[in-house]
Amino acid sequence: MSKGYLGFVLHAHLPFVRHPEYEHFLEEDWLFEAISETYLPMLRMFNRLLVDKVKFKITFSISPTLSAMLTDDLLMKRYVKYLENRIELGEKELERTRDNEQLQKTVSIYLNLFKENLDEFVHIYRNNILWGFRNLEKEGVLEIITTASTHSFFPVFEEHPQAIEAQIQNAVISHGRNFGTKPRGFWLPECGYFPGLESYLKANNIDYFFVAAHGILLSDGKPQNGVYSPLELPNGLSAFGQDFSLTEAVWSADTGYPGDPVYREFYRDIGYDLPLEYIRPYIHEPDVRVNTGYKYYAVTGNTDNKEFYNSELAMDKLDEHAEDFIQKHIDQVAKLEGLMDKTPFFVTPYDAELFGHWWFEGISWMEAVIRKVSKREDELEMITAVEYLEKYPKNQTGVPSFSSWGNKGYSEVWLDGKNDWIYRHLHKAIDRMTELVFRYPNESGLKLRVLNQAAREVLLSMASDWPFIMKTGTTVPYAVKRIREHIHNFNYIYDNLRRNTVDTGWLTRIERKNNVFPDLDYTIFGKK
Repeated sequence: MSKGYLGFVLHAHLPFVRHPEYEHFLEEDWLFEAISETYLPMLRMFNRLLVDKVKFKITFSISPTLSAMLTDDLLMKRYVKYLENRIELGEKELERTRDNEQLQKTVSIYLNLFKENLDEFVHIYRNNILWGFRNLEKEGVLEIITTASTHSFFPVFEEHPQAIEAQIQNAVISHGRNFGTKPRGFWLPECGYFPGLESYLKANNIDYFFVAAHGILLSDGKPQNGVYSPLELPNGLSAFGQDFSLTEAVWSADTGYPGDPVYREFYRDIGYDLPLEYIRPYIHEPDVRVNTGYKYYAVTGNTDNKEFYNSELAMDKLDEHAEDFIQKHIDQVAKLEGLMDKTPFFVTPYDAELFGHWWFEGISWMEAVIRKVSKREDELEMITAVEYLEKYPKNQTGVPSFSSWGNKGYSEVWLDGKNDWIYRHLHKAIDRMTELVFRYPNESGLKLRVLNQAAREVLLSMASDWPFIMKTGTTVPYAVKRIREHIHNFNYIYDNLRRNTVDTGWLTRIERKNNVFPDLDYTIFGKK
């Protein structure tokens, strides 16, 4: 029987959000929710598989900004308080729902999750879960790769090569500091690719990267294997294409698995449902309702009359969906038989936060898939992109087309009428940062601190998260504030340097707040 290779690629990223000037800050919850619902449960799942000697391999991208937050003392101390707060709420909920057996079961699921998270975070990981991921890489089950320093969408910076180089070079340096290795692979933020981008990756010793399906299918080389084997570029790098038709079964909230009626509904949370007097200690001041993590309803369907969540039904359904996912790939292997000169490789990339956070049952689903695939290796085997290249060093050739995995496949999400105003400011800041490098090529002392902070502000302003938020209309005021803040900080430094003055008090405050990339060298903005 023919065989196929399955390549899970998980991309973990959050923008750098850190506000020491406030005791509590709403958007810091993005990180705390991701740790609680995705990263820690995923580490537990991977370690269970290790203990059970289940064979698996996964490519895992962790962004430099996420790594920076996961190793920040202030944020991690705040995360412990976040967990203690959620445990206190869970204890109250057990008492409030004592007359409803079904709700008691659901409350207990969340309460046990938060308690287990707190115990492992403090006593096993010592407030640093990156250690857990590093250990899994040492065990040989994860290959950890990197992405752009602040997850910038590269196509909108094509005319600013110094900025792209800075984003990539600093990411590789940060990866070495956090994981002690050089990354062989690179996750292009939003799979945003333009022809020529591979030259920057090559200069930083990257071997392969991932693109959207149409980036491969519309390449200039007319690839005979489609997305089922990588594209070898003229400079020797390999581009792996997303298997869109099969990943959609997991991605789509409408037609994919997460939308099944029995799964947990994400958008119904007691932070919005319960009286303000009761929920006030667990939301944000002044009386800003937020998700608490305690959600008691199932997807049910396109209705406001949701049914209570039943975890037993959900577990049965995810097993069925795991079987379906595997069978879809095996069926595709049969269709490809005789059409390829090598074993097909199904690249299935996802945002890591889809599992556990958005799709509550997603981590259990992934575990079921991995366990089932390990018993059917004659039909389907999990490997990484590196392992595929070792098996097949020669592949179809060509250059991918301009592409992304965003809506409609190109740049619309990050460049449209809702966010296009930011780029004249970003591009001007990049040009001025390059100017500063040539004006001050070899500084030390206070002026070195100033220039390094200027480079940080430019990198932070380039994050793809802010135009994405402006486009989707979620927390737009915060995204606008962040862009304006970083551009203001940079321009303030630029103007001070022109006057040959330094506001040391202001600089110290900004360094403490935006403390990402401690080993950043501002001169990377002078390299092309």
